[in-house]
Amino acid sequence: MKKILSILLAAIGLNTACSQNFESVEVKEFAELIADTCVVILDVRTAEEYAEGHIPGAILIDQSKEDFVDQAKHLLPKDKTIAIYCRSGRRSANAAGKLVGAGFKCLNLKGGIMAWKEANMPVMKEE
Repeated sequence: MKKILSILLAAIGLNTACSQNFESVEVKEFAELIADTCVVILDVRTAEEYAEGHIPGAILIDQSKEDFVDQAKHLLPKDKTIAIYCRSGRRSANAAGKLVGAGFKCLNLKGGIMAWKEANMPVMKEE
């Protein structure tokens, strides 16, 4: 019985992982994509993390808040691609999944702002 349950849970996990309707891209491609005015940059970290440094032009909507999707629907255009990032790429992948489910087209930054900074890309701080 445990073996059957394990197999079912694994199948569900694989199905979920394979059903992502967004792409995760490396820093270079993310940078090229956000240079397009038809792309909106979304930071899904906390306000404190955002203030410590964010990608210039990024809109902040904390994905851990209960009203994340409602805020996104209110603030983000559905006719543009949403380029999402967080600290390491995990929260933004979760957020992208939620937003795709709400009808948005999303891209996720692999490695998050940590990878962005490691590649010496521009970051701005709140003054």
